[in-house]
Amino acid sequence: RMAAAPPSYCFVAFPPCSKDGLVVFGKNSARPRDEVQEVVYFAAAEHDPGSKVECTYIEIEQVPKTHAVVLSRPSWLWGAEMGANEHGVCVANEAVVTREPASESEALLGMDLVRLGLERGATAKEALDVIVALLEEHGQGGNYYEDGSSCHTFQSAFLIVDRSEAWVLETSGKYWAAEKITEGVKCICNQLSLTTKIDAEHPELRNYVKSQGWWNGDSDFNFSEVFSLADDHLACCSGRESLEKQGGDVSAQAMIDVLRDKDSGVCVDSESFLTTASIVSVLPQDPSFPCIHYFTGTPDPSRSIFKPFIFVDDVKLVPKVQSPSFGNDDPAKKIPRFQEKPDRRHELYKAHEWARSLLENDQDKGQKLMRIMLDLEKQGLEAMEDILSRTEILDPAEVVDLFYDCVDTELKFFK
Repeated sequence: RMAAAPPSYCFVAFPPCSKDGLVVFGKNSARPRDEVQEVVYFAAAEHDPGSKVECTYIEIEQVPKTHAVVLSRPSWLWGAEMGANEHGVCVANEAVVTREPASESEALLGMDLVRLGLERGATAKEALDVIVALLEEHGQGGNYYEDGSSCHTFQSAFLIVDRSEAWVLETSGKYWAAEKITEGVKCICNQLSLTTKIDAEHPELRNYVKSQGWWNGDSDFNFSEVFSLADDHLACCSGRESLEKQGGDVSAQAMIDVLRDKDSGVCVDSESFLTTASIVSVLPQDPSFPCIHYFTGTPDPSRSIFKPFIFVDDVKLVPKVQSPSFGNDDPAKKIPRFQEKPDRRHELYKAHEWARSLLENDQDKGQKLMRIMLDLEKQGLEAMEDILSRTEILDPAEVVDLFYDCVDTELKFFK
């Protein structure tokens, strides 16, 4: 039996379910418990003709221009679990298991495709087109975990969002189908969710599944039924009800509350998996307002705080949420891979470990610290709401240090 896919959750809420003409996006990244996630920014760049880009396992052709991106990623790989670009596109992926075994041979990881979609797509649909074209050309495969003893492989699903629409893209090998969403709430998790509403698909998809004997061509074509293992395609989304209960008021805070909820299972804290990082993005439908992306950069959102990031030129880099770089000596880059595990903890991660032990050993002190932290987060959320309710255009100088200052303040509290 194939290992279960890590139970991450991704959400998007559109008006009328969300507040004031905002699109709200969120993801909890469930990964192996001890894996470190970093938050990294890459500026927009121009690339020489014929240049290549080295992804996690393979090298592919680079494009002439890549967009600025901010990513939350397991620090041993090239791609990302989730992130956003300067054009207000957000992408998150899910590992899924389908009836087709995922390839162990090294190709693009689902997480590489998240970053490639963000770097190359200025709208959600463009990012989708980028991802499926790269799937066709290079395929997906390779180890999803930093594990030298066994290869964990999965197929990929993606939630791709911009200010006006979202796409749920689900894949198996190079085959795929996608559904477009423009209203209400959508949740995806580690199971296939597309059924008969398919708005775009691989041109050979139906012929392929007919040739495999998975569909007779007469009944309605139901992607999850055709591609899932037996009864795997259940309505998986426990967080969706919580969002729908907000009744037209889903805000950044409401999304954060859903991501922090352990009882619903959305905030994963199990023997093998932990929510190692989280993101919430607020995308105003009116393009004169900036998009705001909140990252934790640390595990367990119920014990972390969401810190805002806004794209502006010369945004200040934040080394304190970046893992150390091992260059070509990185065991993830040497063949055979992952023969050892270097210490990838960044400064904020280490400070959180200390705070976590405090929470566990001295409850009074721990809870007091948590209250201070949440108060800090609330100030950030209120300052961002203020930016979104102004009539005048945002002065970039006001937010160039925004994420940097939030991380810095958080570290000072831990000191």
